[in-house]
Amino acid sequence: MTDTLNDTRKSASGLYRLLRHKALAGTAMTLLLLGGAAVGGYTMSPWQAARADTAPIAVSRPDFADLAQKVSPAVVSIRVRENASAIADSDDSFNGALPDLNQIPPQLRQFFQQMPGENAAPEQAHPMALGSGFFISDDGYVVTNNHVVDHATNFTVTTQDGSEYHAKLIGKDDKTDLALLKVTADKSAFPFVKFAQDPVRVGEWIMAVGNPYGLGGTVTAGIVSATGRNIGSGPYDNYIQIDAPVNRGNSGGPTFDMNGEVIGINTAIYSPSGGSVGIAFDIPASTAEHVITALKDRGTVVRGWLGVEIQPVTRPLAESLQLDKAAGALVTEPEANSPAAEAGIKSGDAILAVDGNTIKDPTDLAAKIANYAPKSSVTLSLWRDGQKKDVTVELGAMPGADQQAAADSGAKPASLSGLGLSVVPSDNGQGVVVANVDPDGAAADSGINQGDLIVSVGGAKIASPAEVEKQIADARKDGLKAVLLRVQSGSETHYVGVSFAST
Repeated sequence: MTDTLNDTRKSASGLYRLLRHKALAGTAMTLLLLGGAAVGGYTMSPWQAARADTAPIAVSRPDFADLAQKVSPAVVSIRVRENASAIADSDDSFNGALPDLNQIPPQLRQFFQQMPGENAAPEQAHPMALGSGFFISDDGYVVTNNHVVDHATNFTVTTQDGSEYHAKLIGKDDKTDLALLKVTADKSAFPFVKFAQDPVRVGEWIMAVGNPYGLGGTVTAGIVSATGRNIGSGPYDNYIQIDAPVNRGNSGGPTFDMNGEVIGINTAIYSPSGGSVGIAFDIPASTAEHVITALKDRGTVVRGWLGVEIQPVTRPLAESLQLDKAAGALVTEPEANSPAAEAGIKSGDAILAVDGNTIKDPTDLAAKIANYAPKSSVTLSLWRDGQKKDVTVELGAMPGADQQAAADSGAKPASLSGLGLSVVPSDNGQGVVVANVDPDGAAADSGINQGDLIVSVGGAKIASPAEVEKQIADARKDGLKAVLLRVQSGSETHYVGVSFAST
């Protein structure tokens, strides 16, 4: 009897060890606990009986094949020819998503990098770069990263079937590292995908598609690792962290949820080697959709401006300010002549909400203010001297965007004959501001964007649309096939020849 009992115990123990070994090796199984059972005179507990009697249950894993087949045709590879002189004149040939290294611990600084693709040697006259993108409409609008197209003069989009199309730059935004291209082709049936409307959750399955190292149509999968990541790349950091492998050349490519909607745009990776180590960062769909809509409508993004220097509200600061929790943005100094200063905002005020929407930190405040148009009135909830106070502020235009704001100043745009653009007078009477650009017009072909300031035409300074028209007419009378424009884009000034030979 003793031998039988020992044999039974050994058998049960061996079975348990076998099942446990298989489970640890990756074989998924569940044993239900239903009741007791006698084996060879030995009564097992309900727990032991359940382990011995229950059949294995397989746990299914996600299959990305159908999803990949559905969305991949909308994902493209982007090849650009870069302007070598523009790169040489720039402090950083890839603006936007690289962090401010001073804000990152020294031992980690070399790990953050964008994924611009494999660039040609600097001595080449026209270095090439590779990236990714995706169609958002059937008429050929393509989303990508600003750092993929920045400083570029020529854009080629390659679809899944190998077809190549020339593309024009509609607009770009270095603050969020987003750009919009438009394919120029007699085709209106490009496959496209949509931005997801629901926020992602940590742990969701996702799939990335892109052009790593020039290997177009590459699919990788993983999960959402975190949301709301701030990597120090700019004032609007709010990245989605994913663990799907993405590498150089994936920049601008989409990450999809299991419904086939774009939850983010691949922008940066954390890597000690330059390759994927399972940590990548996506621009959220909510941010991208807002920016891309503005680029499509106006060619640029015009943001509201409050004009304050701010810092996080830490726990010690919250206690000293008699705040219940460490949240909001503490004003260190309102800028002179700024909307904040004019509204009476003071150093030491803690901004807790904008129009009733709670502020988490300085980045959150910057993002919320930027979503308003200049001249919008907003209500700021402040914490001052231990009390809550509401202040109404009329926002200004963010510095550096004054030219673009002038295009929305209310002046009626004047169309320029045959150039494919319309202009309005500048605020200071020096030049005219480009209000609209026809994506298929001569000005767009020459790289002129909405918001650019035209300061001279045909070598003559101009101050009004009428003066521009006169210079164009004179050029035509002289038999010229193009007109020379001196254009200021941001802080850079350059000459552009715009043809009107076909008009």
